[in-house]
Amino acid sequence: MSEDLGVKRMSDELISGEFKISSISSDTTGSRCTSFSRMSFDLPTSSPEQAADLKPYHRSSSISSQVTRRRSNLSFRDFVMVRQIGRGDIGRVYLCRSRHGADAGRRFAMKVVDNEALSVKKKTQRAETERKILRALNHPFLPSLFAEFEASNFSCVVIEYCSGGDLHSLRHKQPHNRFSPAAARFYAAEVLVALEYLHMMGVIYRDLKPENVLVRDDGHIMLTDFDLSLCADAVPAIESPSSSPGTSRSPNRVSRRSGYLTSPFACVFARFFRSKRIQTTSATRLFVAEPVAARSCSFVGTHEYVSPEVAAGGAHGNAVDWWALGIFLYEMIYGRTPFAGASNEATLRGILKKPLSFPTAAPRCSAESHARNLISGLLQKDPDKRLGSKRGAADIKTHPFFNGLNFALIRSMTPPALPPPPTAARDHKPLPFAGF
Repeated sequence: MSEDLGVKRMSDELISGEFKISSISSDTTGSRCTSFSRMSFDLPTSSPEQAADLKPYHRSSSISSQVTRRRSNLSFRDFVMVRQIGRGDIGRVYLCRSRHGADAGRRFAMKVVDNEALSVKKKTQRAETERKILRALNHPFLPSLFAEFEASNFSCVVIEYCSGGDLHSLRHKQPHNRFSPAAARFYAAEVLVALEYLHMMGVIYRDLKPENVLVRDDGHIMLTDFDLSLCADAVPAIESPSSSPGTSRSPNRVSRRSGYLTSPFACVFARFFRSKRIQTTSATRLFVAEPVAARSCSFVGTHEYVSPEVAAGGAHGNAVDWWALGIFLYEMIYGRTPFAGASNEATLRGILKKPLSFPTAAPRCSAESHARNLISGLLQKDPDKRLGSKRGAADIKTHPFFNGLNFALIRSMTPPALPPPPTAARDHKPLPFAGF
């Protein structure tokens, strides 16, 4: 009841323009997190990072144009606020339902950010980065932006609602609080595909963790929370697997920032694999699109998931996402992260100095053996030696852990079975909010 009253008050204040800065708390403790070391942090250094402009490639379908029209027309009054479902450092997330049109009654997630609070905490750029990325995304494992608008001094973004919860919560519902190697492989593969797309767009995610991997109604995943992401440049190219990573890509180079395409394979990038020309390339060729030149000195991430280069306070780039993928896979299979300590400082020391180890001396099956080998490659403390640091997902996809998995058809695969979601009348019955 108190939660419902809080949502009602928040809704009334948004409409009246009286919602205060205190509504967005700097307390980042969330119900889904088991320790402070699992909370995202952002400690900027004196070297600010330069964000490049994203240039999205939108579908020309009627669906895409319909979403664009909705973004410009919808406002806060077009939604019924139901309850709060999440809380972070720069905003709160609410379950809401659309009031009108063909989507009437459809559930969405609305992230509400207090612009004045962001200004006080000097985190306005974080919110703008997230909005910029959301506008550019067009991928089945990433959020679809349904609407964005201003309400009083608040910025609101509306995305699809994932009723399956997040992988952190789902892991705790599994036997021994861990997923089977098969289930872990499925989720890691979908996360890998999502990261590949982000890197292709020049986006380094920087906050991968189970709490940020949501599960849709159909069991497939959706990455969320992009306020810590870094926008950079990606240079897509077609390479031979036998070529040395990091060699010149000039014969097949495509420049994102320049705005023109200079490669016979340019259609691969510009149309995101939809061109028929890709059918003429050899099946052994690798599509590589990594922001390898990106660098930032900001101390951001989640303590248990940050890479050694971040923990050491140095510059970092695209390799931080592949380190985080290794931590993610380890936690999915073993129920904990490999370097977690009694405090944040102990965790960072472990990341820097503790060698990687596994709970048992020998793997239980061949799938786990392949998983350990992949994890070891991803958790190389030297980012230059880390699997994926040069050619990204193109190298990781070929690892034996993913043998037999068709990444092109992964969206059609049957996901692991999910526990039935709890039924709550408040998710289906509108609350009697005053002022609506």
